[in-house]
Amino acid sequence: MSARNDRRQHLVSKVADALRARIAAQPAASSVRARHQRGGLDLRKRLMIVGGALALGSVALVVRAFDVQVVNNAFYLQQGQARSLREIPIPTSRGMITDRNGEPLAVSTPVESVWGNPKELLENPARIPELAVALEVPADVLTRKLTQRANKEFLYLKRRISPEQARRILAHNIPGVFSQREFRRFYPQGEAMAHVLGFTNVDDRGQEGLELSFDHILSGKPGSKRVIRDGQGRIVESVDLIKAAEPGQDLTLTIDRRIQFLAYRELRNQLVKTGASSGSAVVLDIATGEVLAMVNLPSYNPNAVAMGNADAHRNRAVTDVFEPGSTMKPITVAAALNAHIVTPDTRIDLNPGYMQLGRYTIRDHSNYGVQTITGVITKSSNIGAAKLAARMKDQYFYDFIRQFGYGQKPGSGFPGESAGVLAMPSRWSGTTKATMAYGYGMSATPLQIAMVYASLGNGGKLITPTFVKGERNEPRQVLDPQIAHEVMRMMQTVTETGGTATQAAILGYHVAGKTGTARKYSETGGYTRRYLSYFAGVVPVQNPRFSMVVVVNDPDPERGYFGGLVSAPVFRTVMDGALRLMDVPPDDIDTWIAAQNSAQHANELRGEEGPVLPDASAAAPLADATLLAPVNGGAQ
Repeated sequence: MSARNDRRQHLVSKVADALRARIAAQPAASSVRARHQRGGLDLRKRLMIVGGALALGSVALVVRAFDVQVVNNAFYLQQGQARSLREIPIPTSRGMITDRNGEPLAVSTPVESVWGNPKELLENPARIPELAVALEVPADVLTRKLTQRANKEFLYLKRRISPEQARRILAHNIPGVFSQREFRRFYPQGEAMAHVLGFTNVDDRGQEGLELSFDHILSGKPGSKRVIRDGQGRIVESVDLIKAAEPGQDLTLTIDRRIQFLAYRELRNQLVKTGASSGSAVVLDIATGEVLAMVNLPSYNPNAVAMGNADAHRNRAVTDVFEPGSTMKPITVAAALNAHIVTPDTRIDLNPGYMQLGRYTIRDHSNYGVQTITGVITKSSNIGAAKLAARMKDQYFYDFIRQFGYGQKPGSGFPGESAGVLAMPSRWSGTTKATMAYGYGMSATPLQIAMVYASLGNGGKLITPTFVKGERNEPRQVLDPQIAHEVMRMMQTVTETGGTATQAAILGYHVAGKTGTARKYSETGGYTRRYLSYFAGVVPVQNPRFSMVVVVNDPDPERGYFGGLVSAPVFRTVMDGALRLMDVPPDDIDTWIAAQNSAQHANELRGEEGPVLPDASAAAPLADATLLAPVNGGAQ
């Protein structure tokens, strides 16, 4: 009983202690609440503070957005435009080249170039084989090119193709593949005009010939514009024209397309006939110095330069030099006449057909006995030329030759012009002057020889040749007109009966000219049994209009190698055509009428009726009179 009472009393005691502890704790909690209220941290004020902070942040964002988009937006506009706005070039066409009659010789045609973004293409490797098939290139080659330029955004995939080809490639819709407009050069006359015009490279810049010489005029100035591209590089909108494209200027040449093709055809036929390795021909307008035709063989196709022989790109008529051989003899005679040491009727003893000069022997083809100065040219005597040179002072002879342009660049403006070789008297040996008198010991280009003969036909006036129509170079008097006329009359005998180039005769016209057959110099020293065959001439003798030089290199000796046989026929055919194309009146009407009457009579004997044109090529072939080397077995 007492134990139960003790437990009850103990329980009551615990309850009482708990009540006392609770009562004691109530003042402390009230004190904390009071402190919180005094510090202003109640819930309402806390919400107001948070709301105010958010409002201030919103205002700050609005102000910043206004500043970025309105007040100071230049930087961000620039950054945005850098990602979408592009400045791209506007291609321009190259100027057209025409002949003197306005016929197109070089034109620019629009083409397409396909390009790609290597970064984007490499992100789609599964499409690369498909692209390779479209481009017609091996897939591994294309992959290698793209990998090598993985950090670039531009790579030409195929350039200068037709718009149709470009459309077929783009039709595959391969990401990162685009096209752009370009221009490609086209040469309608092909090989016939290749050496004069030259060609352009893949960027449409002149590389050879007049394309190179006048590149600054023909190329024009590309323009530029701003466009907006989308994320895949496609042009969405043209924004602004920065600079308009300026097309290249057109260029009108002095070349006559008809005479050019005629010269090319005849020279090609003659090279095939004689087995020669190469040849050149130049036609000049005597009164103006205009280049009417200039051809070289072998040639190349300027529309497919990569497939040709690079050595064939050289314009041999301007860059290659040769010993001029007997084409030099009229200048030697002119020098002697100008020095008043001889007259056209002065007689020279050429017996016995050879002449000893120190330890060397100069020979003629035959023993011509005693000849006048005219006969020296008619028979093409090396001995006669050497004897005339011996009568002249060294410095005088050198100065006289040089004033005709030998040893100097012609000045036509054609790239790569050669000056030839004309040694000063201080460098001459004992036989130099004698051999120079008939075209050895010096060298010249076909263009230089054509200039010299044009000056003889122009009354002794030398005119710098030109390729640009309308360009006029002032003539320079290098020889007395009377002497020039006398030399022309002497050269006329070369194409008449008894001369060395009757195959150069043109029915109805008097022709003045000179053959040459020079032995080629050997790289090991001395002269070989290979030849250069020349003919240089002027037509007509009365009121001369054209000067032409034909050089045939290395004809087969078994088929003939004399200039009168090899080069003169080319001259006759080309000049016959040129005289008629240019409506040049005949200066030998009597011969024409006589030939026509003879042909008509022969026609009547055969019982045929109708008008008859005489055969202009009926002259019998004659070899050059001499073929001697400058020393012991020279050439003519």
